[in-house]
Amino acid sequence: MKIMFSVGEASGDMHGASVANALKLLQPDIDLFGMGGKAMETAGVRIVYDIAGLGVMGFVEVIKKLGKLFELRDNLAALMDAEKPDALVIIDYADFNVRLAKIAKAKGIPVVSYISPSAWAWRRGRAKEVAATVNRIAAIFPFEAEVYREAGADVTFVGHPLADIVKPALAKEEAYRHFSARADQPVVLLMPGSRQQEIDKLLPVMLESCRLIAARVPDCQFFLPVASTISRQMLEQTIDRYNIKVTLTTDYTYDLMGLSDAVIAASGTATLETTLMGAPTVIIYKTAALTYLLGKLLVNIPDIGLPNIIAGRRIVPELLQADATAANIAAETVKLLTNTAVRQQTLADLAEVKEKIGQTGAVNRVAEIILEVASLSQYEVNR
Repeated sequence: MKIMFSVGEASGDMHGASVANALKLLQPDIDLFGMGGKAMETAGVRIVYDIAGLGVMGFVEVIKKLGKLFELRDNLAALMDAEKPDALVIIDYADFNVRLAKIAKAKGIPVVSYISPSAWAWRRGRAKEVAATVNRIAAIFPFEAEVYREAGADVTFVGHPLADIVKPALAKEEAYRHFSARADQPVVLLMPGSRQQEIDKLLPVMLESCRLIAARVPDCQFFLPVASTISRQMLEQTIDRYNIKVTLTTDYTYDLMGLSDAVIAASGTATLETTLMGAPTVIIYKTAALTYLLGKLLVNIPDIGLPNIIAGRRIVPELLQADATAANIAAETVKLLTNTAVRQQTLADLAEVKEKIGQTGAVNRVAEIILEVASLSQYEVNR
């Protein structure tokens, strides 16, 4: 059996790797290939197109890369013809993957959508488009499953994969030793994102906020995990300009989250990971002005941070666009580090969200769905 993957960014690479491992356990001789990154390659996926430097968000930013994206879509369509997969698995990377799924459908290749387009948050009409295009949706949130089910999709609520993935690998004392961190000094984790445009917009203001935090809490230790899609040398050069000590790391990121007294993170999957590790987080984001204005018109939820969306209320700070200043970020971070009442309430709220995310086993359920869909006959796919 042959399964093709289409993944466009670092978070999807992580989820794709987990699914690949589960598929290999269920069917050891399965052939996995497609577009992904280092994590998927390590999990045994034949990476035909590497996603390094591919991640892009926003209307304006996507337009700038349209030529490259069209070429990539055509190359992946040709790959389908050459490899003839039994199923295509699309993970996140919403608009690109939905278009690719339409191509697969026209070729008679069944499609499983995992980490599907966020139709529950914006552009609800997309739910019907996705429902009409893919064969199965593996939904990670109950409210996501409801939206797609109403749109006519064959959808299964599998739970959130991070419940399986996000856990420490080291004992806490061992983690402190691994990162050469002091247990008696606050740890602040910086997570500016896995896309170059996020690094460009968010890392400078994060580093400036670190200087302000260090002035208020002088013994702070700052760490930054290096995403597989980002150049370490570029990060080092940027950090050097701010005269602040930031330790770059490449492994045991969940253990590092578990040590963190506060996290400054770009809005996205990382904020759910920090929630599961019980790390109080300040969510920030900046994008092109036009992208933000269009987004405000289309998004129909009050918050963009996943912990806040799941909680149904604002439990961690969100600083967006003009509000994402060094002074504001520093103020919210210092509050988490020094205000005991705020810290305790935040920790209690994060524990509540963790409970809502659901039970473990999501990745195995996704793998079972993929195998089931891949076994469909051509008649069943096209009927």
